[in-house]
Amino acid sequence: MICAAMLAGGIGTRLKQGMPKQFVLINDKPILAHSVETFLNVKDFDKIIVSSPKDYMDKTKLLINKYCSQNEKIVVIEGGLTRNDTILNSINYMKSQNCEKDSILVTHDASRIFVSEKLIIDSIRYAMEEGAASPVIPATDVIFESKNGDKINNIPQRKYLYHAQTPQSFNIDTFMKIYNDLSSEEIDKLNEAMMLFYLRDVDVKLFPGDKRNFKITHPSDIKLAESYF
Repeated sequence: MICAAMLAGGIGTRLKQGMPKQFVLINDKPILAHSVETFLNVKDFDKIIVSSPKDYMDKTKLLINKYCSQNEKIVVIEGGLTRNDTILNSINYMKSQNCEKDSILVTHDASRIFVSEKLIIDSIRYAMEEGAASPVIPATDVIFESKNGDKINNIPQRKYLYHAQTPQSFNIDTFMKIYNDLSSEEIDKLNEAMMLFYLRDVDVKLFPGDKRNFKITHPSDIKLAESYF
């Protein structure tokens, strides 16, 4: 079984639009609809699992019905309190569908609306071959590490730094085996799926991402996205 987890369970406060950002219109279409439509074009998926904030479940379902023609591949579930919780909810849904061993989950930030079909297909392929995979782009700026935002604690060498993107994909059995072995302190560190594999020295395949595949986070990103269209 190959499923996508469309991560749209947050409320997008940094975007300052007065609503969860998945409902914000860009080029006359909600952010969530842009991403879901691209994933629907990839025929490998058995299900596309869309997460939603609890208070916006009905609105999310209405959006999907309007823009995705009530596609039977799409299911809307409640997102968790954290990104990691939402991923776990998606895995639990797959388990409830009696998915086979070695099933793959492809996690994607719904606000990365310019994701290409090639990136999605590459992510699936590498996860099937390697167990876990993430697209990346090389860092172009020097990065300062600061623990208090006031003074520099470290300056890593730029040639070793990469910006992580999604879709990130992984074998759900491997994911859960590692997750069940983590301490509560380690679980608190999980701010994205690949961190889990890193904590147990399990290799993650890195492959070329796409600069256009940026995450809509701040108001200026809306203008940039509109200019792309």
